[in-house]
Amino acid sequence: MDTMRDRFVPVLSRLLDEDPRVAIVLAEIGNVAFAETQRRHPDRVVNVGIREQLLVGAAAGLALTGLRPVVHTFASFLVERPFEQVKLDLGHQGVGAVLVSAAASFDWPAGGYTHMAPGDVALLDTLDGWTVHVPGHPDEAETLLRHAVAADDDKVYVRLSVQANREALPVDGKGFRTVREGRSGVVVAVGPMLDAVLAATEGLDVTVLYATTVRPFDTAALRRATESAGTDVVLVEPYLAGTSTAAANDALTDVPHRVLGLGVGRSELRRYGTVEEHVAAHGLDARSLRERIGGFVASGAAVHS
Repeated sequence: MDTMRDRFVPVLSRLLDEDPRVAIVLAEIGNVAFAETQRRHPDRVVNVGIREQLLVGAAAGLALTGLRPVVHTFASFLVERPFEQVKLDLGHQGVGAVLVSAAASFDWPAGGYTHMAPGDVALLDTLDGWTVHVPGHPDEAETLLRHAVAADDDKVYVRLSVQANREALPVDGKGFRTVREGRSGVVVAVGPMLDAVLAATEGLDVTVLYATTVRPFDTAALRRATESAGTDVVLVEPYLAGTSTAAANDALTDVPHRVLGLGVGRSELRRYGTVEEHVAAHGLDARSLRERIGGFVASGAAVHS
């Protein structure tokens, strides 16, 4: 199966062919993959070199002229390093762009901590008006990329990863999808976490919601799920643990509830290792998730009995 990033290049190349408003801005990374597209559209494929602050600033300038810029590099260089430009050049000026990241939280362990960005979604959460898509499969990434580019002048972040579920599900760029129903709690699986969550909750009497669009947070879907499954909620996110706990708490503010946020821990893992080893070290493998989710649900049953 190709990766989400493999799918990104042909999708964006077609969008550049189809829509004269679309432009792509790169900071060296990914430039070779768009070489042919750049020959066809030299004025709408821009490589600023290894200058990530300029990357976002140039995109904002293109947006001010009426173009729909798509901005691409590793997440740590797209959200963290040029955060001031994301905040001011896009947000303060009131213009939109589509930020498309690669490397996710730890997709390239050999790159070290400089190439890891588990805090990207939490950082964007400090700003107003961002839509955040976290696809769990290359097919979903293609759909959500098209949604993002077509979203008028909105500010959209699309978080690509080499981690993926085995099968794609229909996604609409809006709310959560119910994939399993139960009566003893709700587990929200974000993007590539779905397969591990389904394996971890096999035989547990819980509802599983699948989230590929995490901002805006689908308050209505969570509330509906808790009406029949109870108000114990577990969030399993492929980025910083607890990123969405405030959103879940706000969704259920008028009812007694408990929320457990699972995700990437704050401690830096200084051994390169593999993606799978990082997943296990952060407790995001199916076995670890079953222990943590099962224990939380069981403790909730004891509390409610």
